[in-house]
Amino acid sequence: MTQKTINSAILGGCLALGLIGLGFVLKDGLLAFKSMERSVLVKGLAEQEVAADTVIWPIQFSDTGNKLAPLVEQIQTKNQAVIAYLKLHGFEDSDITVAAPAIIDKLADQYSSNQAGQFRYIVRSTLTVYSHDSEKVGNALAQISELAKQDIAIAGQNYESRVQYLFTGLNELKPQMIQIATEQAREVAEKFASDSKSQLGKIKSARQGQFTIEDRDSNTPQIKNVRVVSTVEYYLSD
Repeated sequence: MTQKTINSAILGGCLALGLIGLGFVLKDGLLAFKSMERSVLVKGLAEQEVAADTVIWPIQFSDTGNKLAPLVEQIQTKNQAVIAYLKLHGFEDSDITVAAPAIIDKLADQYSSNQAGQFRYIVRSTLTVYSHDSEKVGNALAQISELAKQDIAIAGQNYESRVQYLFTGLNELKPQMIQIATEQAREVAEKFASDSKSQLGKIKSARQGQFTIEDRDSNTPQIKNVRVVSTVEYYLSD
């Protein structure tokens, strides 16, 4: 074996020993660093009940007949009766929108097999109330059967005519609710730190959850439940 080969073997052995030693040092360092980075991940919840501040109320009814012109006039007369009913309950013209009537001709419908039945035409009218007074809408809804005495059959609560109660003041609630959720998260973290004989440190990361607005229950859609969950991670130390 030449001297050059011996020197190369010695150099390779030293390099291998050095890498092994470096590996132990890095391992110990990483373990120490990891132990110093102990943390706890907690969630805080904030909920608040609010009243709906906007109501969209579609009012629909239909009439049938074989002569279109008189039928449209009849619909227009009933529209005026519905408007008069709404004004009686305190609504203004600006609160009420009248859509163009929807007309169905059964004989012109390719899916009706040209069988018009007793009446050829169906005319549907839709009036929409847009209001910021849910109590006023509730009072008018409770007495809507009065229109039946004028031969106006208001459609029930189907998808097209369901009343929508909305809450649009979320931006005003956000700061306070985020504060409450964050405070709750810290309380949970402090309890965890106390139970584990640790000290609660600074915030490592924080995520604000999505705000949700839902009906409090199916019977009171005019009352909303606003909810948000914040997720916060804190450092822990001995």
